[in-house]
Amino acid sequence: MAKLTLSVDERVVERAKIYAREQGTSVSGLVEKLLELAATPRGRTGDTPAVLGRLRGSLKRGSPTAYHRYLERKYR
Repeated sequence: MAKLTLSVDERVVERAKIYAREQGTSVSGLVEKLLELAATPRGRTGDTPAVLGRLRGSLKRGSPTAYHRYLERKYR
């Protein structure tokens, strides 16, 4: 396992420690998971958080103008 040195605001570190403890993990574990998610190529859903997996594909594909027309109709 490689070591990594980061500079992070002390308040953020304290909140991260509390969150990690509540989640039953370490700050290192949280950072590792975040970096893994950030480094995962788009299209792979194996490591996608459940909430993002449920939202994926929820918007219909189309041009931005189609979406704008939809919003115009919706809020008339």
